[in-house]
Amino acid sequence: MSHPVVGIGEAAALYDIAPSTLRWWERQGVLPPPERVRGRRAYPDAELRRIGLAYLCCVTGAMPLAHAARVASGRERNAAWQATVREQITRLDEQAARLTAARRYLEHLLGCPDDDPVARCPVLDEDLAAHTPRGRVPEADLTAAARAARAGGTAAPRDENPERGPERDATGARGGAVPCAGCGRAVARAPRGRPRTHCSPACRQRAYRARTARQRQGAGAEERPRPAGR
Repeated sequence: MSHPVVGIGEAAALYDIAPSTLRWWERQGVLPPPERVRGRRAYPDAELRRIGLAYLCCVTGAMPLAHAARVASGRERNAAWQATVREQITRLDEQAARLTAARRYLEHLLGCPDDDPVARCPVLDEDLAAHTPRGRVPEADLTAAARAARAGGTAAPRDENPERGPERDATGARGGAVPCAGCGRAVARAPRGRPRTHCSPACRQRAYRARTARQRQGAGAEERPRPAGR
């Protein structure tokens, strides 16, 4: 190569991700395999820019890898990758609306003047009917409603129904969104396979590095000599 290049370590460090993340993005088609110099990956300026675009899609734009591949890989025509971006914008708008509704309710909840909202909140029954499956059961008394739901199946179960698709959780997120173990952002439950614990590969790598650092610190503390007499 006649132009300057850097190795995978420098390319990953530029965007504060692990080299294994770049390898994973390659395997998933988000990035094309780079040229090699003496058997090692070599990244010129253009490929560093492509890695940056992949980061913007996967991390900043929260795209699934398959969708990010259509945008960052350079294999799709303009109309195709722009359609993928529009689809992601629509998904993000839906997520933002659900989060806004969740925040609006929590702010409403803060308006309760009593120490125990369960015992004395004057609008709790209305909220239960409006925002939980309890609203599907017509009985006014909660005990009777619970018995009717169990006996007649009026309140639908919370797990997935293949004819209706995944149920929504309390915030309206499909598949039962859970907080990312690394950053706390919502991570939707995958329809198949092992449950996801992180919102993105980069977040998973950061959590792994932090966990490894804590383990090393703990191992170092165990190896320190203890004072005599203890």
